[in-house]
Amino acid sequence: MTKIANRRVSFEEALALYDEDLFALGERADALRRALHGEKTYFNINRHINPTNVCKDVCKFCAYSASRKNPNPYTMSHEEILGIVDDIVSRDIKEVHIVSAHNPETGLQWYLDIFRKIKEKYPQLHVKALTAAEVHFLAEEYGKSYDEILDLMVENGVDSMPGGGAEIFDEGVRDYICKGKVTSEQWLQIHRKWHERGKKSNVTMLFGHVEERKHRIDHMMRIRDLQDETGGFNCFIPLVYQSENNFLNVKEFITANEILKTMAISRIVLDNVPNLKAYWVTSTVNLALVAQEFGANDLDGTIEKESINSAAGAKSANGVDLEEFVHLIRESGFIPVERDSLYNELKSWA
Repeated sequence: MTKIANRRVSFEEALALYDEDLFALGERADALRRALHGEKTYFNINRHINPTNVCKDVCKFCAYSASRKNPNPYTMSHEEILGIVDDIVSRDIKEVHIVSAHNPETGLQWYLDIFRKIKEKYPQLHVKALTAAEVHFLAEEYGKSYDEILDLMVENGVDSMPGGGAEIFDEGVRDYICKGKVTSEQWLQIHRKWHERGKKSNVTMLFGHVEERKHRIDHMMRIRDLQDETGGFNCFIPLVYQSENNFLNVKEFITANEILKTMAISRIVLDNVPNLKAYWVTSTVNLALVAQEFGANDLDGTIEKESINSAAGAKSANGVDLEEFVHLIRESGFIPVERDSLYNELKSWA
């Protein structure tokens, strides 16, 4: 447990960390990272599939869903999705990450059937699917409880949940950027229920838009509280807001200094969440590599194809090559370690 004066970091102490020197803060976070993971930097070989961009919600920060900013609606067929899965399994990719929009036209069974088809054909493939926002949407749309939706996910082959939809837990900010979406308490409740089923999940935080530093700390504190209760979060993922093609109209983009401070503070505050991910999709590969010295021990994965953040300007549409990924981690002074979706080590390039 991270301590200040022999006790856990409080809200006020965590907020005050933003006033510290960047490199002093980095050293502190790096010491914690090395105590937990040494020089290892984890990644997995994964593929993102985003099956539809038709969405009933209108989040101001989103450039992915079909709207006047993105007038190209699509919905993939099961055959298209399975074709992608056939290809990735043939190349020994071990995780498929399925997240999409809140499409009222596809139907609950459409989701369940594709999960079941994937798992029946490839039982060894880890299926990470449905954010808490999607779970909430499906529960509301089809008159089911969260428990019913989560049980159906388990029955049809979903292994773990991604951390999307958390955005910022402060309801004032949330009301402005994603009014009508799952609330913070509902998001936390869904993950609590998922953890109670013995399942793992991740948790994100979208920052660098209209939120303040205090809102980020509040977000981390709520994660820490739930993790104390369930122990079900594998990883915390601070997502840097992407500024293109959306309706927030943020004028000043967040600085690298502020991103790295937020990463370091995350490592210090979240003493009970084992892994901190520098998600290169939103931070850029170069800044993610630097973040390894500011507390981050995970860089996500090769991804191969990504549609949601790239629609807002991220340079992630076609993923990153495995050999290049390994080379970059090694050249930055860390040991690349391929992991599975639950952080079991598969291969080390030590």
